[in-house]
Amino acid sequence: MQMERLRRTKQTLWVLIILQAISGYRSCLEQERLGLLDIKAYLNQNDARTDHLLPSWRDASATPVTDCCSWERVKCNNSTTARVVELSLNNMRPHKELMPLKFWFLNVSFFLPFHELRYLDLSDNGFAGCHNDHGFEKLSILKKLEVLNLGENDFDNSILPSLGVLTSLRTLNLESNRFEGSSPAKELATLNNLETLDLSRNYYQHSKPLQGFESLSALKTLVNLRLDQNGFDNSILSSLRPLINLKNLSLAANNLRGSFPCKEFGTLENLETLDLSSNNALSDPAASEECKAFKKLTTLKLDFNTFSNSILPFLSVFPSIETLSLSGNRLGGVFTAQELAALGNLTVLDLSFNSFSEIRSEGLGNLKKLETLNLAANHLVKSSLRSLGAITSLKSLDLRGNLMGGTFPTIITNMKILEKLDLSMNLLDGSLPIKELANMSNLKILNLENNLLVGTLQTEELATLKNLEILDLSGNQLFGYISPSIGSMTSLKALSLANNKLNGSLPKQVFCELKNLQELDLSRNNFSGVLPQCLSSLTSLRLLDLSFNQLEGNISSSPIPSLASLEYIDFSRNLFEGSFSFKSIANHTKLKVVMLQSDNNKLEVEIEYTSWFPKFQLTVLVMANCNLNKLPEFLTHQFELRVVDLSHNTLTGTFPNWLLENNINLDFLSLRNNSFIGQFYLSPNSSSKIVRMDISDNHFHGKFPENIGEMLPNAFYLNVSENAFEGSIPSSVCNIPSLLQLDLSSNNFSGEAPDKFAENCSSLLFLSLSNNRLRGQMPNLNASKLMMLHLSENQFSGTLPNGILQLSNLYNMDISGNYMSGEIPSFFGNMSSQRMAFIMQDNAFEGKIFCEMFASFLFLDLSYNSLSGPLPYCEFSDITHLNLQENKITGSIPWTLLNSSYLLTLNLKNNFLSGEIPTSVVANSDLRVLLLGGNDLSGLIPDQLCQFNKMGMLDLSQNSFSGSIPRCFNNITFGNIQADDSMLGVSWNIPLSKLTLYEFESLLQREIMHDKDYEFIEQVAVEFITKTRTNVYKGSILDLMSGLDLSCNHLTGEIPPELGKLSWIRALNLSHNQLTGSIPSAISNLRQIESLDLSYNNLSGEIPSALISLNFLQVFSVAHNNLSGRVPDMKAQFATFENSSYDGNPFLCGPPLAKSCSVVNLESLFSDSSEGKWYEIDTVVFIASFTAAYVMFLLGFLALLYINPYWRRRWFNFIEDCMYSCYYFTSDTFHKILAKLYR
Repeated sequence: MQMERLRRTKQTLWVLIILQAISGYRSCLEQERLGLLDIKAYLNQNDARTDHLLPSWRDASATPVTDCCSWERVKCNNSTTARVVELSLNNMRPHKELMPLKFWFLNVSFFLPFHELRYLDLSDNGFAGCHNDHGFEKLSILKKLEVLNLGENDFDNSILPSLGVLTSLRTLNLESNRFEGSSPAKELATLNNLETLDLSRNYYQHSKPLQGFESLSALKTLVNLRLDQNGFDNSILSSLRPLINLKNLSLAANNLRGSFPCKEFGTLENLETLDLSSNNALSDPAASEECKAFKKLTTLKLDFNTFSNSILPFLSVFPSIETLSLSGNRLGGVFTAQELAALGNLTVLDLSFNSFSEIRSEGLGNLKKLETLNLAANHLVKSSLRSLGAITSLKSLDLRGNLMGGTFPTIITNMKILEKLDLSMNLLDGSLPIKELANMSNLKILNLENNLLVGTLQTEELATLKNLEILDLSGNQLFGYISPSIGSMTSLKALSLANNKLNGSLPKQVFCELKNLQELDLSRNNFSGVLPQCLSSLTSLRLLDLSFNQLEGNISSSPIPSLASLEYIDFSRNLFEGSFSFKSIANHTKLKVVMLQSDNNKLEVEIEYTSWFPKFQLTVLVMANCNLNKLPEFLTHQFELRVVDLSHNTLTGTFPNWLLENNINLDFLSLRNNSFIGQFYLSPNSSSKIVRMDISDNHFHGKFPENIGEMLPNAFYLNVSENAFEGSIPSSVCNIPSLLQLDLSSNNFSGEAPDKFAENCSSLLFLSLSNNRLRGQMPNLNASKLMMLHLSENQFSGTLPNGILQLSNLYNMDISGNYMSGEIPSFFGNMSSQRMAFIMQDNAFEGKIFCEMFASFLFLDLSYNSLSGPLPYCEFSDITHLNLQENKITGSIPWTLLNSSYLLTLNLKNNFLSGEIPTSVVANSDLRVLLLGGNDLSGLIPDQLCQFNKMGMLDLSQNSFSGSIPRCFNNITFGNIQADDSMLGVSWNIPLSKLTLYEFESLLQREIMHDKDYEFIEQVAVEFITKTRTNVYKGSILDLMSGLDLSCNHLTGEIPPELGKLSWIRALNLSHNQLTGSIPSAISNLRQIESLDLSYNNLSGEIPSALISLNFLQVFSVAHNNLSGRVPDMKAQFATFENSSYDGNPFLCGPPLAKSCSVVNLESLFSDSSEGKWYEIDTVVFIASFTAAYVMFLLGFLALLYINPYWRRRWFNFIEDCMYSCYYFTSDTFHKILAKLYR
């Protein structure tokens, strides 16, 4: 037994020794391990911040000891020698842009220990040459080196001779360097094993016509050549003829011109792939025998040139073509495949971004191998889709962006073998044809985003699409709950229901069963409730977007912390509450995108952690309105950020330069609406790649950096408004060639605008210098592309510069609140064919108004100036908002002005207009605001004003109108408008180039873009007296406001009871007129009234007690009338009114007045009657009582005569005596007069 144990022990020891020997034998050589550590030390010597890129490269003293073959970026062979064969050292200097010396030099000696090295990638490092002028010839001892990647550096022609000795190379990548002059063919001609050469994106476009490519004919094995983006013209073509072994050639994005280069390429008989896309000037070829030599050509890319339909029959000379791309050319009309009938091997055809309107079936049946057809962004009609059924082999069909409209083209559902169908952006409406789609059992990708589809997802047919992997129904009008049947689609990898009208909670039986789901987008719906805990079972989930819903609960206790596979999470704009800790997602090592924007101010982000280092490196971080008062500590460990939005918090401290230093690829930074203080400056080590920076609405002060143009050379958006910067504006701000939008408004800048504004700011689209203390002449800009210019509230003086008036693209200019003077030039309105908004109020412009002013304007504000003379009779065809308040305009109102078709607001207040309001008014249902107060207008208020039935504000106060108030005013809405009748102002979209800030690798093609086109609204501001003060209404408040002001005129008659039908009016002022009669009880129907002023009239009777029901009434006055009786009870709003509301009405009584209504004070009555007011009687009551008394007396007298014969006889005798007396008196008098006449 003991011997047996000893024998087993020996066997075990031998096994351990052998295993240790094998293990030690297979570990990397010590020489190579030390060589790798030397490389790391060299990198750290140049930039210590690269240490985090190679964390596993540790020396022997570190524990645990690791085999260098397991280090990142290192690959060893599989034999027992364990030699290093691949080194991927690309982008090993990510902070190269921030170094004092941008370029550095490569020490080739570090790679000599790796004798078995076959692959070396040194791309994207900023190398400008080799150390100590020793070139790559040292690498010649590496006899097995086959692949060398030097792309995306700054090497120039000096390295080429040393590369020529590396004869073992099979692949050489020199793209994106600084090679120029003649071709490097002579230096590289000795590389007789070279198969792939990449010279794309260099500086040859600055060179003379190229020569020397003929020398490459010695490279018998060269089969792949890339010359993209070099600016080559046709002179390069003849140099390529000797390269007869080429199989793949790319000349994309050069300057080739003329027809298809058949003759020049005639010798390249072995070509299999040819890429001539994006040359822009290549056009249709003539028939050429040379093109028939391309019998092996399988891939031809001719995208984005100028080819027309005649290219199609020509392509028959390439019978072997399998992939053909003609996207973005000038093809159009009817497409018939007969012209492509010879291309029997065609499997991929791309005709997108052309102008085809119809597809016919002729010849489509000949394309028996066609599997992929792209017809996106054409003008196809649905009826032509029937022809596609002739392509029986089709598996992928892309019809997005054709704007076909109408219902879903169910004819497509007959294509049973389709695996991919894209009908997005086609304006399809009606319900989703799920039953028909269910027949397409092979469908793997279905994209119907951005249509107008309606209906619910409550259907079981969806479950039949068992093979569906990607389903995108976003951007439609689907509503209701999510069907549980979607949970049966277990093959789904990506599901997007975003931007619909779906609601309810997230059903467990739907999402938790989709075990293969990688991307889920439910954003922009109305989902509510908490997140199902079973979501944690979706272990493959990469993207989760729940933004813009009504979801609630605590994020930290939700399943999100359990989803360690997440790379992209967005739960912005929900109702989440409580605290969220980034520590709860500390193990999400793949996390790249985090977007969290709160709307309810109940979500807090915890930021105070000790000794916590995140395992993720974020690319996008959005934490807007998250109650942050301190920058998160974990940001100090982030080095790959490209988008950072920390706006709308309460962050304090100085500008975080370290954030820009650590993240050299940062493109987007928003710190808007925080509490940062101190001077703003950018460190020399800050990122220079920023394209959008917004630090507005903070407390930065001091001078703005003089070198801002050098620190942000790539910016196209810069917003520093609403701070306290002072001093002059640095001229270097105009040294940013890409700058499109610059906002320096609401600071304390002083002095004159920089002269360079007139010279260098040629790319600007938007410039705002408003609300500063700038003086001198307005800047005479040379920005021909400028669309918006805001210079208001400064101290500019002088006349309008000629340069400003020549900016043909200017949409919007605001120079209000300055000291500008002089006359407005006669060609002012003809500056642009665009529709513009010019705000020039509160200056000192003078002169007359002429018709040309209104030629192109939608919005014109010339108020508070000194313009004079009459208003001209013009065609006001386009103008929507016109403000000429507070000038010196005389004459009458032109009838053509009130007949303007699109006029919404007209303000002519406080001028010297006279005459009557024109009555020759054609009905204009769009006029919303008419302000004519403070003039000398007279006559009657015409009933024609009632034709403006959408009017919300009418001011005729302080004029000399007479007559009665038109009863037809009840036809005017005065506030009862629809949502589409808004008069906010005029708006524009400024195309600020749709920059992709970050492109997330996604099945749903997710991109994080810069804000879409900058939308600007020039809001209308209206002054209107209400609640005894002048208020300014603008924006959405203007839409809510309505009022009628007829005060301070000579109006007579009664208040029309029809005014009681204005149930949406908020202000009514009839004061200081001569109105009589009582207050109509119908006034109590003005349910929205806030201000009612009937003072200083001759109104009588009682105040209707029903007025108590006016719950919104804040100002009420009936002072100085002849009202009597009890005032309304002090209830509701009437409890807030004081004695002043009733002054000058001696017969009113009751609280809040001192006079009581319960006991009559006779002494007071007599004293009142002796004070000369006995004649102030009620006329109506007097006439009624007198008439009644007279009638009663007459009836009584007649009854007496009828009953008593004696008195009846005496009455008749009396009447007879009177008649005789009258007769004799008349006859006698008549004769006496005749006698006198005849004498």
